[in-house]
Amino acid sequence: MIFKANVIDILSGRRSVIVNRQDAEALGLFLNDRVVLSYKRNRMTCIVELSDSLVGKGSIGICKDLAEKLEIKSGDKVEVGLAPTPESVSYIRKKVRGAKLSAEEIKSIVKDVVASNLSDLEIASFLFAEYYHGMDMDEVEALTRAMVETGDVMELHGRVVDKHSIGGVPGNKISLLIVPIIASTELYIPKTSSKAITSPSGTADTMGVLADVKFTLEEVKEIVQKAHGCIVWGGSLNIAPADDLFIRVEYPLKIDPESQMLASIMAKKAAVGAQHVVLDIPIGRGTKAPTMKDGERLAQKFIELGNRLGIDVKVGITYGGQPVGRAVGPALEAKEALEALINPGKASMSLIEKSISLAGLLLEASGVAFKGEGRELAKEILFSGRALKKFREIVGLQGGNPNVKPEDIPIGEYRYEIRAPVEGYVTLVDNSAIAEIARTAGAPIEKGAGVLLYAKQGHRVKKGDILMEIFAEHSSRLSQAVKIAERRNPIVVEGMLLKSLPEY
Repeated sequence: MIFKANVIDILSGRRSVIVNRQDAEALGLFLNDRVVLSYKRNRMTCIVELSDSLVGKGSIGICKDLAEKLEIKSGDKVEVGLAPTPESVSYIRKKVRGAKLSAEEIKSIVKDVVASNLSDLEIASFLFAEYYHGMDMDEVEALTRAMVETGDVMELHGRVVDKHSIGGVPGNKISLLIVPIIASTELYIPKTSSKAITSPSGTADTMGVLADVKFTLEEVKEIVQKAHGCIVWGGSLNIAPADDLFIRVEYPLKIDPESQMLASIMAKKAAVGAQHVVLDIPIGRGTKAPTMKDGERLAQKFIELGNRLGIDVKVGITYGGQPVGRAVGPALEAKEALEALINPGKASMSLIEKSISLAGLLLEASGVAFKGEGRELAKEILFSGRALKKFREIVGLQGGNPNVKPEDIPIGEYRYEIRAPVEGYVTLVDNSAIAEIARTAGAPIEKGAGVLLYAKQGHRVKKGDILMEIFAEHSSRLSQAVKIAERRNPIVVEGMLLKSLPEY
């Protein structure tokens, strides 16, 4: 059937077309059905959306980004025909029933995800099947390899290493210290990072305060060849592109299947050619691995998957019971990281110790340092100023100001202090509450929003001492964040006497 194109000024990120209901009935189309959209020599499988208000009879709505790919303009005549159901849908049903999938079946699913041949509902079904039935290591390996093979890969001549944290802890800006420490040696560390999904700031959000993070794969390769390291957003590189498509569906569902997490992390490491990877698994209340047993179990899976892929994986199980450092939110974290690079002796101990310990594991794994000596070498590189010099070089190559000072970084002008209600000790800093407050204040979208901690677990405070300060770029967001803080009680202060009996 021939339709008149109606290009809609929306960037949907999906290969979907909008059809009038009368036209849909004539073609026998239903919501989420597949059609082949053809214009001149360009053909693409698209998912059907229905609307009577956006498109009239005889017209078809095409979102701006899809129209640009197919070189279609409003008024052009396009052909629409029914598309067969991909074979991968039957494999998704098979997994929903709890059966094991073969490597070819998993590859078929991933290829159709990347090609946008599957609807969000079908992708969600696959993710829920993973979540409830799990995957064995054969399936996880197949999923990882399929994610690598359906995207681009980076080839660097030299020893390539990488690090990754599974997340769950606010303020984890350690990559801004680890990358320049490692890049100060002969190693290459092309750090591709994500932007925040549920946290107040991802590594790419924090680095984005100081420099550009969106580059092509060739541009990243050029930066890494010059500076031996980078900190960039992985979403623009077409490295394991299925991952971003899975995440887009995972986000509203609030699920994170373990098999998907394993494949997601390791696919990106394989795609950049990493030979050695150090993985940070924080444990503690509110993390993805609450206990040491949970952390060790997850670590063994990453190590086994690394062995199957030919990647040497070392895991650091770290304390994740409270935020790393004192700052939470893009600008605040960028400021704290830069201050730590300039004067590590005055920086938060948790930030310094975590950074040099994990960097030390990478230095030992790659043979740059002898076993047991990596931490000291990482500390020497940091405290000597070599890491700061390297970081400034990377910032400059990524289009930022290499001479930026911490006081140059703008933070939210609207602020609110939360003070200790009694004298005593901080007995709890609630990660999830801190994250919710920072996000309500505007982070990570509004870079200057976030939270600054003045007291952490174990600290003695007097009545009226500042416990934390909330920053926002808009007064309305600050007000909402303060309400969350009053309800969640993110920092608990208790005296030595908890209760007296009998009560009066």
